[in-house]
Amino acid sequence: MKNRIGILAHSGEGAALCFLECIHEGENRLGPHVHPDIVMDIEPMGPVLGDWEMRNYPPIIALFVRQAARLKDAGAAFWICPDNTAHIAFEAMTGPLPLPGLHIAEIVAETAVARGFRKIGITGTRWTMEGPVYPGAFARRGLAFATPPEDDKAAIQAMIFDELVRGNVTDTARRRLSRAVEGLKGQGCDAVVLGCTELPMLLNEGNAPLPPLDSTRLLARAAVDVALGSRPLPTWRGGPLR
Repeated sequence: MKNRIGILAHSGEGAALCFLECIHEGENRLGPHVHPDIVMDIEPMGPVLGDWEMRNYPPIIALFVRQAARLKDAGAAFWICPDNTAHIAFEAMTGPLPLPGLHIAEIVAETAVARGFRKIGITGTRWTMEGPVYPGAFARRGLAFATPPEDDKAAIQAMIFDELVRGNVTDTARRRLSRAVEGLKGQGCDAVVLGCTELPMLLNEGNAPLPPLDSTRLLARAAVDVALGSRPLPTWRGGPLR
């Protein structure tokens, strides 16, 4: 394969889903039992959850720098991070990572434009829903966006951290997320980004009230493009996007 994929993982369930999608997408394109070379690195998320709560990014950035260095040592040509919230810390970096990476929100926003959507609902962790990553990616392309009201944000945050990142998928959470997306539809959204990489465990094209932009699988497919040489290697190594 042309370029080895490095998965810089932060939350395990979303990273595992992205890893499998890279394999499945590779087989779709290359044939049975053939897929790009992939290496994944993950450290426990628990030690930095307090830093996320306090918006204290330096310890999180230090974690990601260590991971990127190990991915480079393992022969990865580039990295992807199947964690939308993590990109807040990536954008806050002041020094370059040792490897270039694909930006998950840029991939989602490109897809939204290509599919003709105009106003995108943002779901994900509270930090993603309230943070700068998706508003920036959408604004750079002239897309409008909306976020859920406070009660929906609290419910989505709870289902992610109490259930999904621990592998617990329930119909109760699926119905609650669907109700939040219905609310975004009522705000005039014509699509919704599943902006936590575990949310596709609940909603998909078949059951979502709005067309979903599955950040996990979109990132994986873009990574396969890079691995096979049909998309150029990324150049972004962290820091603000312009």
